[in-house]
Formats: sequence, C-alpha cells, structure tokens
Amino acid sequence: MKKQINRFYTFFICLYWCCISTTIAQKQEALKSDKKPSDTNVATAWAELNVLLMTGTRFNTPTYGSRALGYIGLTMYETVVAASPRYRSVAKTLCDTLRLPKPPKIFCPELALNAGQAYMLNAFFGFANKQKLIDSLEKKVYQQYAARFTPSIAAASAEYGKKIAARIFEWSKSDGGNNGWDRNFPKDYVRPEGPGLWVPPLIGQSNSKIPMHPTWGENRTFSKKNAKLPTPKPLVYSEDTASTYYKEYKEVYDYEKILTDTTRATVLWWGDDPTETCSPPGHSYHLATIAIWNSNADLLKATQTYARVGMAVADAFVCCWKTKFTYMVERPASFINKFLYRNPKAQIPWLPFFLEPPFPAFYSGHAVQSAATATVLTELYGTDFAFIDDTHVKRPDRHYMIIDLDNLNGKNSGRSIPKFSRHTMVYLPRPYRSFWEAAQECADSRLMGGIHTRHDNKIGLQEGIKIGKNINALRWN
Repeated sequence: MKKQINRFYTFFICLYWCCISTTIAQKQEALKSDKKPSDTNVATAWAELNVLLMTGTRFNTPTYGSRALGYIGLTMYETVVAASPRYRSVAKTLCDTLRLPKPPKIFCPELALNAGQAYMLNAFFGFANKQKLIDSLEKKVYQQYAARFTPSIAAASAEYGKKIAARIFEWSKSDGGNNGWDRNFPKDYVRPEGPGLWVPPLIGQSNSKIPMHPTWGENRTFSKKNAKLPTPKPLVYSEDTASTYYKEYKEVYDYEKILTDTTRATVLWWGDDPTETCSPPGHSYHLATIAIWNSNADLLKATQTYARVGMAVADAFVCCWKTKFTYMVERPASFINKFLYRNPKAQIPWLPFFLEPPFPAFYSGHAVQSAATATVLTELYGTDFAFIDDTHVKRPDRHYMIIDLDNLNGKNSGRSIPKFSRHTMVYLPRPYRSFWEAAQECADSRLMGGIHTRHDNKIGLQEGIKIGKNINALRWN
C-alpha cells in the first residue's frame, strides 16, 4: 500500500509540474510582447520577471528566495532614490560600512534601475538558466530610455545602477546565506530525537530526510532590531488529553474531517509550494505589485514598496528559522499518527490534505511572512486597501483526490483499502478588503491544510507584525 501511495503522489507531482511549466511559458511570451514598460512600469516589469524566475525553479526555496528578494528590492530602491528630494538611502541604516557609489550629476533613474535589476537577477537566479529573459527585458528598457538622453548620460546611468547592485551583492555574501540554493539539505546535519521533536514525513513535499536550511536562522537580518527579537516559546509538549498541546493537535485532526471544496481551495491558493509556484515570498512580492498597480504609485514609492516587502519577508524567514531549529517542534501528522489516528484496517498513516514541508512546525513561515508583508503594505497604502489577488489565476485547474481513511470500501489481498473521491480546484481571482484579511487567511490555510496548529499560526502573525514594523522604522525619509 505504501508503494501505491508513493506512485499516486508521484503521478500528481509530475502532473502539477507539467501544468506549471505551461504557466511559465505563457508568462514568458507576455514578457516578450511589444508593450514597452515606462516609469513605474519599469519597476513592476522587473518585479514580475523576478516572480517568474522563482516559479517552480529547481533549487529555489522560500528561505533562499526571500533572501534574494530582500537584496533585489533594496537594490531597486537604492538605484533611484538619489533622484528624489523626498526619500533617502537606507544603506547606512542597515550597515555602517555599506557605502554606495555617488550618482552622476545627471542620470536616468529608470536606466539605473534597469541595469541594477539585471545584475541582481543574474546574480541570485543564474542557476535558473533564464538569462535570455533577463537580457531581453534589460535591452527593451534600455532602448526606450536611452533615446531620451545623450549616449554618455545613458551609459553613465546604467553604469551607476550596476555599481550599486555590485556593491549590495558583495555585501550580501557576508550574511550567511550566500549560494544557499546549493546547500538546501546539508548532509552533515544531525537531527535531534525525542518526544515531540520533528521527524521527516513519510510522504511530503520533499523526499529528503534532512530538514531544509537548518542553520538559516543564524543569518544576518536587514533590520538590526529584528536580529534582537526574543525567540517565542512553543506549547509545552504533553500527551495528556486535557493539555493545550493535545487539544491543539486534535483540532488539526478534527478539522480535516470537515474540509469542504471551499476550504480546500483556500489551502491550495496559499499553499505556494516552491516546486510548483513562485513560493510564499514570491506571492508576497506580487501582492506588492498589485498594490502599486491599484494605487498608481510613482516610481520612488514603487521601488520603496519592493524594498520594504523584500526585506520584511527576508527577515521573517531568518527569525522564523531561528525559532524552528531552536525547538524542533513536530508537525501535526507525527502526533496524530501516534495518539489520535488508529485504524489498523487502513494500512496507511494519516496524511494532511496539503503535503508537509521538510522542516519543523513552530512557528508558521507562511503566517510570519504574510504578517510582515501586510504590516509593510498597510503602512504604505492604508488599512482599507481592497484588492484582488490574481497570483495563481493562469494556473490550470488542479485535480486532486481525497483519501477517506474512515470509510473503507474494498479488499486488496485480504486488506481493507481506503475510499477515494475526485475533486477539482479552479484558480479564480480572490478579493480581499485589506492586506490583513489576506494575511489572516494565509495563516488559517495552514491549519486547514493539516500542517500547522492554531498556535503556530497565531505566533507567526504576532512575530510578523514586529518584523514588519522594524522594517517600516528604517529611515526612509
């Protein structure tokens, strides 16, 4: 039966990869169109290409992707901020020794941004082998804006952007996460064992028995204040049925029994599995783009939006991973299979609706990065900013099957086998009344999906607020 389940999941993972590959091809064609980006659209075009490069890219992880967005967003802002009397560089606020080149007396911020983004996307996602897309967009923007200036000013503007990017990228190498994509699952890591501690899932998003980026929490944060945040404590492990710990895990077990197509759609919308999508940080970066589009933000505000969101999600994952690998809290499936689910006739374990990721539970990475993003975007665009999230609308319909372990309907070599039901999820745009409504739904989706307790999500949201506020507190004006 275990082999049958593995074949079942392998088939659907292959199917999802084929679907997402089609989506990537569609987006690539859109980027090759004759529509020329201008002004703020230069920033959003690069951000959308960034999200595309992160989509289903092998070796990309939420941890590495968030770090990349932090430096890429910062670079976007720093390449244009010298053109504004209103805003100021945040480089020295982040690091006393981060000295950036001085701008030319006359320069085109769009050309500087263009060159800087091309440099950074190649630097951080060169392993994705999508250089042609990067070169194409860089050439398109350069041709449009260079025609407005003398050749010397255009060249100087581009050179300035590259120098900014090169300096920031060099600084990034000292943060502890350089080339992190090349060591997602370090073979020398020794996993601690004991009651309530994380164990690799039988069937999960990854086949690795080693957790993803176990030392990521040691990396440098963008905000110095975020590095000093105290590590929150998880629930005290207990097998007592009256304990909060037991009740929280039982809630996860009970919730899966009442899932509907509507709640499953919520889970799949916010799942953001990096093997299929742009990952949670990419989703947040796209929400920044939506905010910019809906508000008609100017170039400076747009670039600051990407800088704040990028650094907020980067710090969120560092702080989250520090906590995860301090306590190594188990995922719900581990506890449920030991103490709650007992059906020897089924011959297979209890599985969450959404496949379990390869790292400890406490606290939720989705919750913390969503809350950090919501905190940043609310500061910039207001508390009642209604929007429609279209991140996944071009994905093909998702077909999935539900295993009903409580209703066995047949025999296989004398053993009972579970009943399956077929379902379809259509990726439709989802409206939200505020960034916080979206963040709350994202956090809730992890409980619905069976991979986080309510406490994991609650603490993640609380920590995300702190992290986002510290990014907002940087001297932007």
